[in-house]
Amino acid sequence: MAYWLIKSEPFKYSWDQFVKDKKTFWDGVRNYAARNNLKAMKKGDLAFFYHSNEGVEIVGIAKVVKEAYPDPTIDDERWVAVDFSPVKKLKNPVTLAQIKAEPKLVNMDLVRLGRLSVQTIKPEEWELILQMSS
Repeated sequence: MAYWLIKSEPFKYSWDQFVKDKKTFWDGVRNYAARNNLKAMKKGDLAFFYHSNEGVEIVGIAKVVKEAYPDPTIDDERWVAVDFSPVKKLKNPVTLAQIKAEPKLVNMDLVRLGRLSVQTIKPEEWELILQMSS
């Protein structure tokens, strides 16, 4: 299993809306690195759901329920979408400030590649963030 981080601005698509919808497709990615991350996702992989711009924190865990397929919002075969379902809300959100303050997370994509909308998470980063959220 691989771990990921997906970003959404809460005023556009929040964790609460995701839970209400029970499933969504992650579309609109127009960055090649982020697209390649979507293409690499496998059914059952887990992703942190991150509120960007507002809140700026990891708020929940999502699961890949359908692997990459053509993005239905654009007529261009280069871009893909992936379906996710919510797994659980974190007991305590983990803020970007907390992540940046943790020396063990200094090389995390979220710190190094802050603008990338779909990122990889190493297993040790995943476990540490889960500890930080409890």
